[in-house]
Amino acid sequence: MVRDVVSAPDATGCPRRVTRRFPLFTRDTARPEGGGRAAPGGAPAPARQWPLLTVVGLVALGLLITALDEFRAGTLIIGLALLGGAVLRWLLPDVGMLAVRSRFTDIATYGVLGLAIVLLALMIQPDPLLKLPFLKDILHFTLTK
Repeated sequence: MVRDVVSAPDATGCPRRVTRRFPLFTRDTARPEGGGRAAPGGAPAPARQWPLLTVVGLVALGLLITALDEFRAGTLIIGLALLGGAVLRWLLPDVGMLAVRSRFTDIATYGVLGLAIVLLALMIQPDPLLKLPFLKDILHFTLTK
């Protein structure tokens, strides 16, 4: 029996000592934040993972369109799919395997990568849809002595 200050009971029901130290050996793991399902447990596996399948399907579609020589359209779809993944991760409480790390990390990662891909797709040469004049000056500055 533990006689000093105790916390809530552990998995076996026995009281534990309160300590701020990390244990030497991990006996169990916390359920990951994304460990929940996006659909009820009785639904078939693909239905439970619809957020991940949506993002992966759109990225696959973008890669296919890129392979068919429509580079700008394909990369735009890939970037928009990642931005959609960030929005799904932000809005839905359970996104299944779309959750990799913490909610903030997932949103930041999907959002930054998606935004970068969309911006690069809009600046593809020839005839870019987005022109940033300072980029030409930076390039000129780096190539001249």
